[in-house]
Amino acid sequence: MSATANPLQAKRKPWSFILAGFSAAWVTLVMVKFGNPVIFDELVASPTSGLEFIFNPWPLVWGYALLIVFLVLSTSVWSWNSGAPKWLVVLPLVWYGWQCLSATQTVDSHLTRVTLVHFTACVACFYIGLFALSQVKNLLPFGLGFSLGLAWVLWMGMEQHYGGLEQTRREYEQIKWEEHPPELRKRLDTPEMRKKIASDRIFSTFVYPNALAGAIILFLPVGLAALWKVCERCSFVIRGVLVSILGYGGLACLYWSGSKAGWLIVLAMGSIVFFGLRIKEQIKWWLAMAVLVGGLGGFCVKYSSYFTRGATSAVARFDYWRAALEIMKENPVLGSGPGTFLVGYRKLKAPEAEMARLAHNDYLQQGSDSGLAGLVSYLGLTAGSVGLLYGASRRKSGLVFALWLGVCGLAIHIPSLSWPFFLILGFLWGTRRNQIDNRV
Repeated sequence: MSATANPLQAKRKPWSFILAGFSAAWVTLVMVKFGNPVIFDELVASPTSGLEFIFNPWPLVWGYALLIVFLVLSTSVWSWNSGAPKWLVVLPLVWYGWQCLSATQTVDSHLTRVTLVHFTACVACFYIGLFALSQVKNLLPFGLGFSLGLAWVLWMGMEQHYGGLEQTRREYEQIKWEEHPPELRKRLDTPEMRKKIASDRIFSTFVYPNALAGAIILFLPVGLAALWKVCERCSFVIRGVLVSILGYGGLACLYWSGSKAGWLIVLAMGSIVFFGLRIKEQIKWWLAMAVLVGGLGGFCVKYSSYFTRGATSAVARFDYWRAALEIMKENPVLGSGPGTFLVGYRKLKAPEAEMARLAHNDYLQQGSDSGLAGLVSYLGLTAGSVGLLYGASRRKSGLVFALWLGVCGLAIHIPSLSWPFFLILGFLWGTRRNQIDNRV
């Protein structure tokens, strides 16, 4: 059918290209500037100089403004005919509606208000992906945004590893906090900040190292796939070197972040890739086993001293999860209110235990914050979608499968990048039956 035979499609074509470009820029900015959990936004100050504007995170309210622009622009190609099942189209609203219901009896109205605004943005991202971004046929600009944003994050992380953290540590120790305003001291002169500065774990543009690990898990597969496609006109050697540099940077920064869960998740993602290869079954199993044995062996060597000391962070996580289950047991219907885990944990934690703002398990936090209905609806929307989308994503282009692989990994990890996570999830559902340019 010619373009003139379908005037609506012809009219949408330039807007589709613009949306793909803007989505790439938006994803890059979200990764670099808005990648921290919403409850840490109070630790992020507005930049006061050009260097801070370039290198520091931005306040979340700026991110909401950019998302509104994204939403308005997406209406240019919006199509309600996504091909997704009706239950899936409604499920995000069911989950969000239950969050609003849970908010009516929250134990901390400020935390819940901030969290609900964030959840509103998550739902908006899902529907942008489902009804608008899925109409974009050429994914390359979108994937390129992942590569560029990831490269910036990794560069910042490597700078920290190769001297940046040590320099920051020295400067921090020389600060006379009594000479600074109280609001600055409240953000920076804290036990959490001192512990983070004293550690050698890198965090790049994020508030804490595990958020960096989550970004690498989500963006590294699609970043590698997009870079491989962009370099297709280069020689095989140059193409391989460029992709290898990005891959090395991602895995090295994951290693330096000290995220033990992130390491194991990447091993699982690698196994999924190997099992999907179109090679002999015996070779496939041997490759998967080699990756698992090598990765687990490196894991044990790297963290042997950690286990000798008693695996303190793992013990702490079990304490968070115990508290989340206890809160859910006390409030099985509506929970304690969105974003309020820290209120309940403050009462339930042992006196010697370190305070935590998050349960470090998004599903348990959903249960403690909004009850069993919130947990079940969120579990179906995220983990359920990941499972159901595997087959369709595998049959499409390498870039689509890379997007699925990233959300699969982040569904297990702490979702510090919820906006792109929900955007990609909606996009994958929207393209499950739609045709895209399989060359990318």
